[in-house]
Order: sequence, then structure tokens, then C-alpha cells
Amino acid sequence: MPNVKEGSSAATNRTTVERTSDFEMLVTRTFNAPVHIVFEAWSKPELFKLWWVPKSVGMSLLSCDMDVRTGGKYRLAFSHPDFDQPMAFFGTYKEVTPNKRIVWTNEESEQGAVTTVTFEENAGKTLVTFHERYPTKEALDEALAGSAEGLPEQFAQLDELLADRS
Repeated sequence: MPNVKEGSSAATNRTTVERTSDFEMLVTRTFNAPVHIVFEAWSKPELFKLWWVPKSVGMSLLSCDMDVRTGGKYRLAFSHPDFDQPMAFFGTYKEVTPNKRIVWTNEESEQGAVTTVTFEENAGKTLVTFHERYPTKEALDEALAGSAEGLPEQFAQLDELLADRS
């Protein structure tokens, strides 16, 4: 990384993305913020929409409806200059434990993953573990070649947002 200062969050908090099986991927990053602030960025729509879409892809988040509680629903609608119509992603929160864990389904297709995000605080920093399990190897292959490529940028954007809030 050019021009990264030693000890800066960019130098120490690298996002890792790895395939852990034919159906699963795991993404981790430590954020320099307490768990309650990190959890808010994942669970409050007004914060989530500030970091979720990688700026480099040219997409816009048109709407962000999130009822982050066990049994609640979410719906995100995106536009892109190459799309004729907006694209929607939606699902159900299967488990929400504040400051600990969020589990949701991706129901826009039969190939949607179940996503589990956990939050673990240590000495004022928070380790976020983002795990996705896909129904087929092909669905994971497609995700790794597509949306998963944006996760390091998304997590860097989250890091910037948290730096302003901590």
C-alpha cells in the first residue's frame, strides 16, 4: 500500500477474503471502534447506506429499508447506468443479537446466501467476521467473481465512517 503511515488503520486493519469450502466464504477485518458503534453501522439504515455500496462500481443505493431484528425484513434497491431497471436485494433477519451477531437470508434468487456477521470487541477495537454460505459451488464462484470483490472497498468505507464516529 503506497503512502500508508505505519500504525494507521489502513496499515493494520486489512480485510481478508477467503473461500473456506465449496459453499462458504469468510471475510474478516478489525475496526478501530467499539462494538456498539460498529454494530450501529450495520443495523441503522441511515449509517449502512453511507458505506455499503463500493464507490468504484458506479452503483447508487436508491432505497435502504432495514428492520434489523429477529424476523425483520430488509430490501435494498440499486441502480447502475448499465441497468434498465433497478436491482433489488431482500431477505429476512433470522437472528439479531445486538452488538454480537446478525444473520440474514438473501432471497432475491434460489442461489442466495445465508450471511452471518459477528462482532467481537477487544481493547476498544472490533473484529467483524462476515461469513456467507451459498446453496451451490457455482453460486459461491459467481459471488467471489462479482460482489465479493467489493468487500475490501466496502470495509474500507466502513472504516472511514467509523473513524468519523469514534
